Amino acid sequence: MQTSRLFTLLPEGCVCTPDGMEIDKNGDLILSCPNFAQDDMSGCVLRITKDKKISKWFDVPVHPEVLGERNVKDWYTVAYDMEHPNGVRIYGDYMYVTQSCMEKVRDRSGKLVSCVYRFPLDAKDIRITNTLEDPHIFTTFVTHNPKCQYGADGIEIDSRGNLYVGNFGDGEVWKFRLDENGDILEQEVYAKNTAELVSTDGMIMDENTGNLYIADFNNNAIEMVDKDRVTRRIAQSPDCDGFQGELDQPGEPIIWNGRIVVSCFDLVTDETKVNTAHEMPATMAELDLEP
Repeated sequence: MQTSRLFTLLPEGCVCTPDGMEIDKNGDLILSCPNFAQDDMSGCVLRITKDKKISKWFDVPVHPEVLGERNVKDWYTVAYDMEHPNGVRIYGDYMYVTQSCMEKVRDRSGKLVSCVYRFPLDAKDIRITNTLEDPHIFTTFVTHNPKCQYGADGIEIDSRGNLYVGNFGDGEVWKFRLDENGDILEQEVYAKNTAELVSTDGMIMDENTGNLYIADFNNNAIEMVDKDRVTRRIAQSPDCDGFQGELDQPGEPIIWNGRIVVSCFDLVTDETKVNTAHEMPATMAELDLEP
C-alpha cells in the first residue's frame, strides 16, 4: 500500500472540517468546508491554486455585501429543507444530490432509507418534503448495517453517463445505467468487499484507467475499484492527527494535477470509526494515482 503525504495544513481561522471538492475552469481546487466542529465558525468555500496558495472565496450562506469583492456574480437556491444533503454531481441537464438520511421514512424492517434527488439545472426554490412522495427522488436505498445507519453519500458519473452511488453504512457502490433522458435502465451492485471496503464516502473516477477511488471514512483509508471491479485498499492510517499527511478520516478524494488529493473530515467518533478525536489545524493528504 501507499503511504499518504501531507498536501496542506488548512488555515485555522476559517476551516475546521473540510469536505467536498471540485476543480474550476481555471484549474484551481475548490474546497467546501461545512465547519461542523465549531458552532461559531461559518461554513465557507476555499480556493487553492496550483502553487497551494489558499484563500477564502466566500462564506455560506453568501452575504450580499461580499458578492462583488469575492467575484461571485450571482447565486440562488436550487432546493431547500433537505434533511441531510451530501454529494453532488452534474450530468447533462440535471443535478444529482445524495441525501444520506431521511428521518421521516423507514423501511419495513425499520432500517434507514436514503435517496438521490434529481433537479433540472434551471430549477430554483424547490421545497423538499423528505418523504417518498417527493417527485424529485431519483432512487432510494436501504442501509442494512445496524451499527452504521447512514445511507447514500458518495456519488460519481463517468464519461458514458453511468451513475455510481455509495451506500455508506453497507460499504457498497451501486451503478446505474441511464438512458438518453437520464432515467434508469439498469442498476446493480458495482463494488462490495467487506474485507477491504468498510464505508463509502466521496468518490472520484479516473477516466484514463477506469479506477474508482473511494474515501473509506470509517476506516481511515482510500480504496480503489478497478475497471474489472476488483476492490483493494491503496492507503490506510491508524487513528492520527493528520499533521504528517496521514488519512485523518478522509471525506472526499479528487484527481488534481496528476495526483489524488484527499480532504480529511476528522470529526465523527463512534464504535465504527478509527478516528477518536478532532484536532486542529484541519488537514488534506495526497496520494499517487494507481496504474
